[in-house]
Amino acid sequence: MIRAGLIGCGYIAKKHVNTLAKFSEIELIAVSDIKWEKMDEIAVFYDALKGGSTSITFFDHYEDMLIDPRIDIVIISVISSLHAEIARKAIQQNKHVVIEKPFSLSLQDADEIIQLSQKYKKKVLVCHQLRYRPLFQRVKELMEQNYFGELYLGVISLRLNRSANYYKSSSWKGTWEKDGGMLVNQGIHLVDLLIWFMGDIHSVNGEIATKIQNKETEDIAVGLISFENGAKGVVEANTITKPENFGYYLSIFGEKGSLCIGGKDFNTIEHCYVEGYPSLKEELLQISTESNEHYRMYDDFLQYMKQPQQHLMHAQEGKRALELIFALYQSAQKSKTVFLPMEHFSTTDML
Repeated sequence: MIRAGLIGCGYIAKKHVNTLAKFSEIELIAVSDIKWEKMDEIAVFYDALKGGSTSITFFDHYEDMLIDPRIDIVIISVISSLHAEIARKAIQQNKHVVIEKPFSLSLQDADEIIQLSQKYKKKVLVCHQLRYRPLFQRVKELMEQNYFGELYLGVISLRLNRSANYYKSSSWKGTWEKDGGMLVNQGIHLVDLLIWFMGDIHSVNGEIATKIQNKETEDIAVGLISFENGAKGVVEANTITKPENFGYYLSIFGEKGSLCIGGKDFNTIEHCYVEGYPSLKEELLQISTESNEHYRMYDDFLQYMKQPQQHLMHAQEGKRALELIFALYQSAQKSKTVFLPMEHFSTTDML
């Protein structure tokens, strides 16, 4: 039996607990949060999912959980600025790590986590679960099988609404030091898919703007991407869409076809054409509503946890989306093209 401990018992923690309860080979045995009632709420929730037969230890201080020899995996779902710190300490205590996005707010922290995971032979899962959605896994297969031919252009669009009250609800939201930015938080899943489909990045030009004034971070971001394979990319993101969330969009344009997926649930096939495959859109439509990506992500991680092979969303892969976003931020700040790989960057550089 694999035993897990959960650090951070807020909103996103319930998603992890709901997934954990579906596996027979993993058990949640410990939780940690600064609020006792939050720990109790999660424990009751897990107990109900498992039929009332669980026993969960509460830790007021997460460091005490990390030294518990019973725990194999630590799941980190606290505020962004604490992700890297807890991950480092967990790995050094010989724990595997599941870490919510963003897995760090600096390149130095990201590199240190990668190095520690290799040194201690521990797996790190970065929660970019959209890679595991059947729709996007099939799109990836189609690209690898050359259905689209040479890739020319990839475009991602994020059109959400985050009001002034959203940022007032927590003191850390909208700060460069603790939150990290709109792209880092709301846009990173789209950025990760863009890189996964289009390939390694050569350079980035970016601009950002802030229109809601009670915060530090951006609510508009645009970027022009040059990929190593010669393709181009466009990032267009905002959290000032009125009156509510409009949706997420990913468009791919290639030598032999083009594809656009969008909508509020990011599962609408708005356009699909590939030369010689008229039934492809219907095939994608049949799997477009499958939303078991969180389960598939954990299943992949558990399968490879004790193996030398890497799972799909390991720490090195998680760094790629961060580096694109950091390059866009640095380009906006310095008004110049940023070439990858970057040597160093932290979101606090934006202060």
